[in-house]
Amino acid sequence: MKLRFLGGAGEVTGSLYHVECGGLNFFVDYGTRQGRDEEREKTDLSSSVPPGELHSVFLTHAHIDHSGRVPYLVKMGFKGKVWATPPTADLVEVLWYDSARLMKEEAEWKSRKNLRRGLPPVTPLYDEADVENALKLLAPVPWETPTTVAEGVEVTFVDAGHILGSSSVILNLTEQGEETVRIVFSGDLGQQEAVMDRAPSVIREAHYVLIESTYGDRLHKDLEATRSEFRGVILKALKDRGKVLIPSFVVDRAQRILFELSLMQLEGLLPEIPIFFDSPMGVRATEFYQSYWDTLSSGVQDFLNRGLDPFQPKNIEFVVSPEDSRKINSQPFGIVIAGSGMCNGGRIIHHLKHGAWNPKNHIVFVGYQAYGTLGRRIVDGETELRIAGEDVVVRAKVHTIGGFSAHADSDDLLTWAGNYTTSPLFFVVHGEPKASRALADSLQALGMRSIVPAKGQEFSLSAATALKTEPHIVPISVDEKALAIMDELAGVLLELRREMEAGKQSETLMPMLLSMRVLLDAARKH
Repeated sequence: MKLRFLGGAGEVTGSLYHVECGGLNFFVDYGTRQGRDEEREKTDLSSSVPPGELHSVFLTHAHIDHSGRVPYLVKMGFKGKVWATPPTADLVEVLWYDSARLMKEEAEWKSRKNLRRGLPPVTPLYDEADVENALKLLAPVPWETPTTVAEGVEVTFVDAGHILGSSSVILNLTEQGEETVRIVFSGDLGQQEAVMDRAPSVIREAHYVLIESTYGDRLHKDLEATRSEFRGVILKALKDRGKVLIPSFVVDRAQRILFELSLMQLEGLLPEIPIFFDSPMGVRATEFYQSYWDTLSSGVQDFLNRGLDPFQPKNIEFVVSPEDSRKINSQPFGIVIAGSGMCNGGRIIHHLKHGAWNPKNHIVFVGYQAYGTLGRRIVDGETELRIAGEDVVVRAKVHTIGGFSAHADSDDLLTWAGNYTTSPLFFVVHGEPKASRALADSLQALGMRSIVPAKGQEFSLSAATALKTEPHIVPISVDEKALAIMDELAGVLLELRREMEAGKQSETLMPMLLSMRVLLDAARKH
């Protein structure tokens, strides 16, 4: 019985965990990596089980960084079942088709560039046909329903409180003659006092627990402070007669923003200004939220009991067509909510292109921004960017409001971990190295055993060894450091290439590029 960390270890995106039990192979999640080259998305399979030999996939929730590569898995020969809760099964249909569309557009753009350079065309990771085939493999399972998926393998999904349908996955694994091993995959956990979703379910027993650590090293602002900050930004922008541009994940985060705007109107704080929800996918996702009212928080339920729709503030326009999306550019003020949340695609790109230069406008980030994404670069203070093929100087005011996160903060994570009564071994995953190490230290300070696994690391599982494994933090290997530096260099070179293509810095860069080539050639020879 083995557990391998193929993704989501030492990184926030690209979750992928490989479980082997009784000669059968299972994946928990198979998500994309934000800000990475498409070829890198294919590498995890090369070090894992062939897709045709994989028995099942268990999805913790629908977000692309947890589910986004499942259609690629199907394309490569996977024919087993994809187990998930009913809301997750509904949401992935929307997200996968949108992902396929974005991949197609990006591949076409890269292919046109390659054609001019005499290079081969680019093929997307997967297409709509692969999505259609993947959807046929979905096997919805209600929460709190133990389900036997193979001999010796039982799965139970319990509420993780993160987004609609999100779950922690509990696997009870039994090999012949051995004691059953219980391993819990937290998935992305929500806050203990959530606004949109219910609090994460309490789990008492496990031998091993994989716990996420996105915000393992920090606390969110409290709800009232977060709301005050958000409302202040909105009202300041309206006073400036500018636009508020909100890049948003269109599943859960967008619905949360709509709910907050509805509350502002209900309290008489927000005039009936134009509000644009510019995302066909987001509109579909909102319909699913309306189909699963009973799974949402008591606060949302109270709103509904007043006869109000929490996701439909007054004067909102749900924008579907590209033509209507472009018309927003001529609107001098208002609120625009659009995907993608990290600004690595979607309609927010053209809104930034047309609005980031204006000092009257405000850009409000309400979610995590991964390394390598346009959103992260804006948050980090870069002011000269190339957006949708044009150079843009960012003069709009930039805000980051972390309290809207659908993720647990460090206190929430420690509270969730403290519910266990069986002294499990915690594997700290799904976080940048600093956050994962901080959470591991906090767990150990409270008397709980924890490990920060490295990508590619493998563990043998048994009920006996779970109690004996010494906690430790795996240092980043030299090879991993080298790969991380190569990733950074690749990003720098790509940006320099864009600048040179735009006619910038070519003369001053050439001597440095020649020197770099000499150094890299020397490194390759040694």
